[in-house]
Amino acid sequence: MIPAEFGGIEAQLLIWFIAMIRPGAALLAAPMFGSTSVPLQVRIILSLAVGIPSAAAAGIVVPVAGVISVPGLLMILGEVVLGLSLGFALQIGFAAALVAGEAIGNAMGLGFASMQDPMSGHSSTAVGQLLNMLGTALFLSTGGHLALIDIIISSFRTMPPGASWVTVDALRGLVDFGGLMFAAGMSVALPVAFALIMVQIVMGTITRSAPALNLFAVGIPATVLAGVLLLAAATPVMAAALEHAMRLALEQAQHLARL
Repeated sequence: MIPAEFGGIEAQLLIWFIAMIRPGAALLAAPMFGSTSVPLQVRIILSLAVGIPSAAAAGIVVPVAGVISVPGLLMILGEVVLGLSLGFALQIGFAAALVAGEAIGNAMGLGFASMQDPMSGHSSTAVGQLLNMLGTALFLSTGGHLALIDIIISSFRTMPPGASWVTVDALRGLVDFGGLMFAAGMSVALPVAFALIMVQIVMGTITRSAPALNLFAVGIPATVLAGVLLLAAATPVMAAALEHAMRLALEQAQHLARL
């Protein structure tokens, strides 16, 4: 026979387990926190640190049939979907920097210069890495990571575990938000990419007028030099656009959490 106090401890551990699912899924899908360079132990500790006070505020109740049951599995599945949605909304906001970097890098002729992204584990262009680091610095300096944690904690009050699911309209809004961020990334890259295309047109015209001129020996260095100068001049404008994209991503996460 199991003593009553041990039964209470087991119930409390199950509540903490349920409470850490949503923060853990959100941190896994979110940029920076979900990076392969972040140890799993750190994500678990952060999930516990966010989930335990959230469980106390939300008043989580374990299903009568237990966690290993249909109601329990549905509760866990709902927590995973909501957490992944919150983190993925922020990931889409960061994707605007990568889209802009891909467009600018290809226009500069640096599409072949790919680097390993330590956050996602995939390769991206050097310009994409530059804009991604710029977006990360802006996100951290403006307290975006704290805003994400606040959204996760507040979502426990508006959407307690097992009480509601992410609606179809909210998921459709997340898909539409992805298209908006793609357009935002192209708008960030448009001034620099358009100027680089004009440089390439000028170099093509010069090469056509003087066939003896080697386009690869002159055109590529000129395009890269023009791209570096244009990036230096347009960085403040691109930084403001990326900061706006991060703000929209946090607003989308708030919409998913029904705040």
